[in-house]
Amino acid sequence: MESKKSTAKKSNLVAIITMFFIFAMISFVTNMAAPFGNIWGFRYEWAGMAGNLMNFTAYLFMGIPAGNMLIKYGYKKTALIALAVGAIGLSIQLASAYVGDDVAVIGGANPTTLNLFIYLLGALICGFCVCMLNTVVNPMLNLLGGGGNKGNQLIQTGGSLNSLSGTLTPMLVGVLVGTLTKETSMLSVAPLVLTGIVIFVLAFIIISFVKIQEPQSNLSKVKYEHSPLAFRHCRLGVIAIFFYVGIEIGIPGELNAWISRENFEGAAAVAGSLAAIYWLMMLVGRFLSSIISGKVSTRTQMVTVSSVGLILVLIAILLPESITFRSPQIEALNITSGEVPLKCLFLFLCGLCTSVMWGGIFNLAVEGLGKYTAKASGLFMTMVVGGGIMPFIQDWIGRNFGYVNSYWLIVAMLAYILFYSFSGSKNVNTDIPVSEEPFDARNL
Repeated sequence: MESKKSTAKKSNLVAIITMFFIFAMISFVTNMAAPFGNIWGFRYEWAGMAGNLMNFTAYLFMGIPAGNMLIKYGYKKTALIALAVGAIGLSIQLASAYVGDDVAVIGGANPTTLNLFIYLLGALICGFCVCMLNTVVNPMLNLLGGGGNKGNQLIQTGGSLNSLSGTLTPMLVGVLVGTLTKETSMLSVAPLVLTGIVIFVLAFIIISFVKIQEPQSNLSKVKYEHSPLAFRHCRLGVIAIFFYVGIEIGIPGELNAWISRENFEGAAAVAGSLAAIYWLMMLVGRFLSSIISGKVSTRTQMVTVSSVGLILVLIAILLPESITFRSPQIEALNITSGEVPLKCLFLFLCGLCTSVMWGGIFNLAVEGLGKYTAKASGLFMTMVVGGGIMPFIQDWIGRNFGYVNSYWLIVAMLAYILFYSFSGSKNVNTDIPVSEEPFDARNL
């Protein structure tokens, strides 16, 4: 007969694997927005980052409700609701390729304003989905790891799968689109959207049958005397999350928009591959962090990567644009190589630095919050709206003052992340009681 402890460990492992899978789905959906935006941006210049803005605006409205859902319904039910919402959102995005206000444009060959609004609605609904999924996966992995370095290690491991998924999305969009023109429509990427819908449905079915031990099952009965914002390191962490997501999305998003508009054959495919390298660097960084996080403190990692990230972006800005390198030819797809500025190299290398930041900021910001962790997670999800607002501002700067100059905004945000990592993340409110029933992952 299996011991109770052995059964608990198996349940713990199933929960961790399930959260890893959800982490991958978050990136798959989120990273569609920027390359899809390039399609709409050719017809409506302002719309290049509009889908991304809608995707992240959803966090502003859904972040706190998602945290409350976690308290009321638990982790599993919240995840299932999110997956259902995601399938609906992708279906609406797909519909934007087939529905128009003129019979002659059905099929999306000449997308209209109505097509665009349908797409943006789908992007907003997908934003609700990934907000709920993020609200589930981050605190659960942190709690399953028992917080501290081990909690950060699990978040970084899940983040590795997130980055793998994020690497594939812009690359696949670039391959499907090829050369971006005004005639390019959502029909070109319909196979990818359909794949996403199928994955969401399958994930819903699988998770429905998976038994997940809720790490904090009594949250609805807990009394909250304070707000998570009563903790200084949590308040500053909320701002750090806002800027971080702007950095994570802005660096590859603007790079994609910039190179897509270069005048050579297959520019969109090359831009997609460069953006994919950024996400690949994030995969490498998160994988390395998942190995060392048990021994190297989160604060040390954060100070290091924010400093190096600042240096890389400054080099990219100051390096002359006339210095170029030949992007590798994608022979199997018969796409001609193009010469791109060498500064692109330093931009996608930033992925090594940003890879650690999401899990690191979250880990530092919720450390010592105890029963306030779930509520704090909802606040952090609200501030993920920064991934829509800041890239939208950066894109405006890029279109009006030059794509390279837009990266000064990234420099400013990285400077704040460095401050938070070095000083702002210290818990100075240890006098506030945080325990109702102390959580211990070993009891699972």
